[in-house]
Amino acid sequence: MKITSVNNNLVKETAKLLQKKYRKDLFLLEGAKCIEEAVNSGLEIVYLFVQEGTDQFSNFENKIETTEAVLSKISSTETPPKAVAVARKPKREWTENYKKVVLLENIKDAGNLGTILRTASAFNIDAVVLYGDTVDLYNPKCVRSAVGNLWKIPVFEINDFEVIKCRFSAFERIATLPKSHNTVWLKDYVAAERNLIMFGSEAKGLSSELKDFATKNITIEMSEKVESLNLSISVGIILYKLSQITL
Repeated sequence: MKITSVNNNLVKETAKLLQKKYRKDLFLLEGAKCIEEAVNSGLEIVYLFVQEGTDQFSNFENKIETTEAVLSKISSTETPPKAVAVARKPKREWTENYKKVVLLENIKDAGNLGTILRTASAFNIDAVVLYGDTVDLYNPKCVRSAVGNLWKIPVFEINDFEVIKCRFSAFERIATLPKSHNTVWLKDYVAAERNLIMFGSEAKGLSSELKDFATKNITIEMSEKVESLNLSISVGIILYKLSQITL
């Protein structure tokens, strides 16, 4: 199949997926590496736009050869990739076997969220929970920043605090906070068997309800000359520490 017009109906429908309100069941994958990772992970690719003359994906059943202009219309990047795919969102079911879970509250930056998901996957976190007013998981910037890890770790969106309380009542609930009288240094923290590690936004931190829900407060030890760290850096440090602990 070949499409060369930016006014083609399928192109128009695909371009709508750049907007959150149209990403009900489908989302965009931009770039050959991201698409290959998705295919290898068993993600369902609905159709695939590939620039004319590109050898990759030659055996792909739903491939559509197209132009750079079309790829530019359906891509979020300034310089369009040579391949853009439409994929179906994976379905996830919560399991009681999860022992290491990261909760992210009110995270606004899509790049940060994608980086955190990549980090969580690298350090064998069982699941990630998005709580509150968090950026769309399938924002193209988030998908790119996750570098193929978006579908390798279960991610759940929860907006009801009562659900959070019920689901994680048996977990050690770790609030990541600035140093105060009731926090312990990360280096001194001893992990429980089941941990919920909670991170708030860079602008506001964790909400009062999550702070009150916490059973342990931890702080990353660092130079007094630095007030704070980037959120994704903080997550990486803490998850690395937890990965070194033998329960």
